[in-house]
Amino acid sequence: MWRIFLLVCMAGAIQVHWSGAYAAAQRNGAEAGVAAVTADLPDKDHSRRIALVIGNGAYGNDTNPLRENAPRDAQALRDQLRSLGFDVIMRIDATPPQMQQAIAEFRQRLQAGGVGLFYFAGHGMQAGGQTLLIPAGIDMRSPARLIGKGVDLRTVLQAMRAPRADPLNLVILDTCLNDPFAAHATPGAYALPGNTLLAYATAPGGFAADGVRHGVYTSALLRALADAPSQNLAGLFQRIAAEVHKDTGGEQSPWMVSSLSRAFRLTVSSFGFAAAQLTAATLVEPVVRLHSRGILPKDSSEQYEITFWNSIKDSNYPSDYEAYLKAYPNGRFAALAHARIDRLRAAAPTSAPAPAPQAARPAAPASAAPPEHPRSTATPTPVAPTPAPATAPITAPAAAQKPAARPANANESRDCATCPIMIAVPAGSFSMGSNTDDPSEKPVHHVTIGAPFAIGKYAVTVEQWNACADANACQKLTPESNSVKNAPARDLSWDDAQQYVRWLSKVTGKTYRLPTEAEWEYADRGGTTTQYWWGDQMRKGNANCKDCGEPWHKEGPESVGSFAPNPLGLYDMNGSVWEWVGDCWHNSYQSAPTDGHAWDTPGCEMRVIRGGSWREGANYMLSATRFKYSASVRQSQDGFRVVKELK
Repeated sequence: MWRIFLLVCMAGAIQVHWSGAYAAAQRNGAEAGVAAVTADLPDKDHSRRIALVIGNGAYGNDTNPLRENAPRDAQALRDQLRSLGFDVIMRIDATPPQMQQAIAEFRQRLQAGGVGLFYFAGHGMQAGGQTLLIPAGIDMRSPARLIGKGVDLRTVLQAMRAPRADPLNLVILDTCLNDPFAAHATPGAYALPGNTLLAYATAPGGFAADGVRHGVYTSALLRALADAPSQNLAGLFQRIAAEVHKDTGGEQSPWMVSSLSRAFRLTVSSFGFAAAQLTAATLVEPVVRLHSRGILPKDSSEQYEITFWNSIKDSNYPSDYEAYLKAYPNGRFAALAHARIDRLRAAAPTSAPAPAPQAARPAAPASAAPPEHPRSTATPTPVAPTPAPATAPITAPAAAQKPAARPANANESRDCATCPIMIAVPAGSFSMGSNTDDPSEKPVHHVTIGAPFAIGKYAVTVEQWNACADANACQKLTPESNSVKNAPARDLSWDDAQQYVRWLSKVTGKTYRLPTEAEWEYADRGGTTTQYWWGDQMRKGNANCKDCGEPWHKEGPESVGSFAPNPLGLYDMNGSVWEWVGDCWHNSYQSAPTDGHAWDTPGCEMRVIRGGSWREGANYMLSATRFKYSASVRQSQDGFRVVKELK
């Protein structure tokens, strides 16, 4: 259950059985490639301690012990962590938005430095190479919803990845690691942040057990802390692992991966631990159910595939069949799933005439999001939106009624040597959205941009971002993703973009901000009415994507301006990097503003990104394509461009 496993580690990701890991560390030390547990880690290195603790037990009609035990686990751990000096954020029975909001708060509070600890008790699963943490309120009998609403573990790791002083990250997952969609579980290969320990109650493919009041692992941890609160953690967790193994008759074996990079010795007393009062029920916790934290335990993967298919076979939503294909890309019903998707898309109503036949649009990628994007997921785990062509605008600015050469230099401005070049965009009207099967792009609605504005000719570049970082107003970019100064700055969150526009406004005395979603699509279209600004078919030389023509490199986007500009003289609106806009994510355009303003909501966590990236194919370059992502999470394909208000 609880795995504050500050033990031996390798300088890269390692996967070990608990008892074997401790024994090997104590026996071989550094000579075996494992950091010897010898050096003390002073308290001052990790004086700040922030924890996010989530206990989810409310899962539809689920009546196993987890319903009561997971919240109790979280509450007990909260109390213990507070006695250890942690500032604890806690959520009980958190829904998908509540989990995302809590992760965003956790990330924000971690920025000041120190230890970050994330704990989750509840249902979990492996699916499509992901570890999914299941929010409360999800019907366990709906595999498609489990995949669509589960929170990808990468969202948590991204929150802990931000550079900060004296970082130490602990991720503790008291959940099963079984994959109900495969005969054998294969753990997701996550790139851990530095100095991070990721610990599970059980090994891949395994289940975690519950007792009368707590999970079996939790009970063992509480007993160990109560008996000897100042013992060395390596010995502490070796003892806990042995007890769990014994208590479950060998059915449960804890497991971990680690990127801790220095040798240290850390005792519980170095946290200033004061043992909490424990009840008799906590001290003696007989096993009552071995497989209580697994998702729909199955007799065989073949039988579960049939269960999955039967749950969606009459669905009228393409996303349900896409969820099936994510779990079973080569499954017995894969051909039928593809056929259903094609049929549903073909039958989708079209209320506006299309200017040209639409290009065939394949199903969304199996990842349910652009590569590395938990995009509906998650966000969270992110939505699996399908890009769609836009419909014809009702009216367009006079200067942009048809594709034209790039604007004259008179339309360009620049407020400082390291500031973005801005292009003036006239006021006007257009039709926003599309009439295809993606509900997030509906309904098509008439939008009037009442005032001119200026938008970046290019996405903000590495060189431009570094000017902000050099002024200590923005954080440093990740060097592996931002080594070319004229490439778009990326691996940036929506929150990061806010830092930049605040700094730019301050140094120039002008009002800079992110574009609204309406401004972004209006500028991207440039007065055109087709799927792409250049027409209804992909043409080489117009966008930086993997099948949009040379130049293209899978490692990263090209330098800005490497492809043709749109009719307004804007470069790389399609492809290159996904671009943040100012709006909150809404699942459709129902009740969206019609005046071009940002559609914002207090406390909004999920924000809109537009335009696709170099990693996606041509069907993600369409002018109407939109996705969502957590505002606090960085992702290697995400960047932005700015807008300046014109008075």
